[in-house]
Amino acid sequence: MKHFQARSSDTPWGLVCKVWFDVQLHMGRRANEVAAAGLKVSAFCPHGASGAARLLTCPTLQRACLSTSAARWAPAVTQPAPAFKGTAVHNGEFKEVSLSDFKGSWSFLTKIIAFSDKASEFHDINCEVVGVSVDSHFTHLAWTNTPRKAGGLGGIHIPLLADLTKQISRDYGVLLENPGIALRGLFIIDPNGVVKHMSVNDLPVGRSVEETLRLVRAFQFVETHGEVCPASWTPHSPTIKPTPEGSKDYFEKVN
Repeated sequence: MKHFQARSSDTPWGLVCKVWFDVQLHMGRRANEVAAAGLKVSAFCPHGASGAARLLTCPTLQRACLSTSAARWAPAVTQPAPAFKGTAVHNGEFKEVSLSDFKGSWSFLTKIIAFSDKASEFHDINCEVVGVSVDSHFTHLAWTNTPRKAGGLGGIHIPLLADLTKQISRDYGVLLENPGIALRGLFIIDPNGVVKHMSVNDLPVGRSVEETLRLVRAFQFVETHGEVCPASWTPHSPTIKPTPEGSKDYFEKVN
C-alpha cells in the first residue's frame, strides 16, 4: 500500500488504498460492532430495513464503509483520513513520516514501483506520494537495495512507509486479518486531510497511474473553479457549471 500526496497551488491531496465492503457480513457477524459503536440497529437501518438493497440507503452507512478488519470502520469519502505515523525508507535512509507532514498539500497512499516512476509528474501538480507496506523498514531498505531484475525495487523516488503492526492498513480498511496482508488500496487526501477518493483491488490486479493523475487534476480543478468534471474528464476538456443553464450549455457542446 502506498501513500501519495497531491498538491494544488499551495496544498496537498492524498490517495489511500483499498476497501472491501460486505453488507451481509455486517448484518450478521458485525451486529455487535455496530452496537459497540453506539448505533442502534434501528438507527443504523431505519424502519427495520433488511438486506443489501435497503441497507445501502441508510444515511449512517452512506457516511462510513466497513473495514475488512474486525471491529474497525474504514474511512469514507468526505471524512477525515485516519492519522498515521511510522518509519519510512527514502533515498536510502530511514525517516519518520506522518499524515501531518502533508498538511496543506495533496497526498495519496498506494503501491510502489509504477507510482515511483511517475513521482516527478505528481510533484509537478503539487502532489506527494507515499507507499505503505506491512513489512518492516529493514525489509524495505533491502528491497530498495536490490535491483528490479533481481526481484527488488531498485531506486525509488517516494517514501516507503513500514506498517509492521498493520495498524495503518487496519485503520484504512485494507487489511485481511487472517493472512495478515493488505489489499491493493489507493486513497486521495486533500490539503485538509479529508479523503476525496478511495479504491481497493483484490491482490491480482493493480491500478492505473494515469487514472490517478487524472483524478488528482480533476479534484484540484473542482477546488479551484467550482465546476463539475464529467466522466473521462481531462485537462482542457469541457466541464459542467452546477446550474440548470450550465448543464444545458455543456450538453449542447458535447452532443
